[in-house]
Amino acid sequence: MKHLLLFIIAPCFALQPLLAQTDSAATEEDFSQYENLGFADDGARRFCTSKVLDLSPQKLISLGYDIQGPYTMNLDSFAGSNPVSRKIGNSRGLRFSANIPVISKNALTWTVGANYLEQRFSEKAGGGLPRTPSNSDFLLNGFRSAALNTTVFKPLDDKCFLLFQGQIEVNGDYNLNTLGTAFDDAKSSAALLYGKKVHDRKQWALGAVRTWRAGEINYIPALLLNYTWPSRKYGVEMLFPARAAIRRTFNPRNLLFFGYELEGGSYRIQGAKTYGVNDFELRRSELRFRFTYEHSLHGFIWLSAQAGVRANYSYNVDRGNFFRGFFGEQPFLMQNSLSPAPYFQISLNLVSP
Repeated sequence: MKHLLLFIIAPCFALQPLLAQTDSAATEEDFSQYENLGFADDGARRFCTSKVLDLSPQKLISLGYDIQGPYTMNLDSFAGSNPVSRKIGNSRGLRFSANIPVISKNALTWTVGANYLEQRFSEKAGGGLPRTPSNSDFLLNGFRSAALNTTVFKPLDDKCFLLFQGQIEVNGDYNLNTLGTAFDDAKSSAALLYGKKVHDRKQWALGAVRTWRAGEINYIPALLLNYTWPSRKYGVEMLFPARAAIRRTFNPRNLLFFGYELEGGSYRIQGAKTYGVNDFELRRSELRFRFTYEHSLHGFIWLSAQAGVRANYSYNVDRGNFFRGFFGEQPFLMQNSLSPAPYFQISLNLVSP
C-alpha cells in the first residue's frame, strides 16, 4: 500500500485596496497619445503561487484534542505467551502543530513547523490492558510523537513549480525522564514533487516520497491535486495516497469535507528495555474516514471538528529499523490488530490570511 507524509504550506498574502473609478462620461480623452506606451514590467519574470481559489485556509497554529471510542485490541503471542484480546475503553490525546513562514516572496516560500501528538489508553471495566513484555509498559504509558518539519515551494515560472518537504520525528512511549534517549531513535522522511498550476482553480504535481506513514519505511510515488469546480461550490483537496477529500463550500466562512487520511509512524517501545530488549518498534498505521467541518469564528480564528471511523492498517511489532518494502517477506515479531472505532477531533486554529 502506498504511503505518504507530505504537507503543503501556502504563503501569506496582503489584501489589496480597491481602486475607485471615475465617471468615464465626465471627460472625453484622446487615447491616441498612449499608442506607443509600454508596460514597465514587460520583461519582468512572473511566478505562479501556491494558492488555489477556495482552498481551505492554511493553519499556522493549531491546538486540538482527539478521542477514539471503545474497541478491541488483539495481540499475538510473544515469548511463549498466549495471544490476548482486551477491550479498550477509549484512547485520547492532545494535538498541536505550528507552521511559520520564514520567507514569503514571489520567487520562494519557505516554512518551518513543528507538531506533537499523544495517545493514552483507558481500559474498559473488567477488560484490563494486555500485559506482554513487548507492550505492557507501552500501553500503560501511552505513546507520543514530536516532529520538526520544513517546506519549500519554489515556482519555476508562471505555471510550473517544485515542492519539497522534509521532517524528522521522535516517536515512542517516552516521558520527560526518557526523552533524551528517545532522540537516538529519530526518524526522517522527505518528499519532492514537480507540478503545474493550470489556472486559479487547479494545480497538480507528481513526485516521490520517503515515508513512515504505514508504520515502516517505504519509498512511493505521490500525486497532489487541488481543484475547484467552476461553480466554486465544490472542490477536491488531495495528496494521494496520504489523504483526499471532497470540499463543499457554503460560503467563505463555512466549509465541509468528506474524505480520508492515512496516519501513523514507527514507535520505539522503551518500556521493553525492562526485559532486556532495546529495539522493539510498534508499526502503527491507521486509516481515518471522516467528515470535517471548518468555521471562521472571528477573522483568522477558525474552529475545526472531525467525526468518523478509525480503521486499523498496521499495529505490528518489529525489532530494529530496516527496509521491508512492498515485497519483503521478513516476519513481524508480533502481528496485532485493532477493531474499527469511532473517533472525534476538535481544534482551534489560527489560519493564514
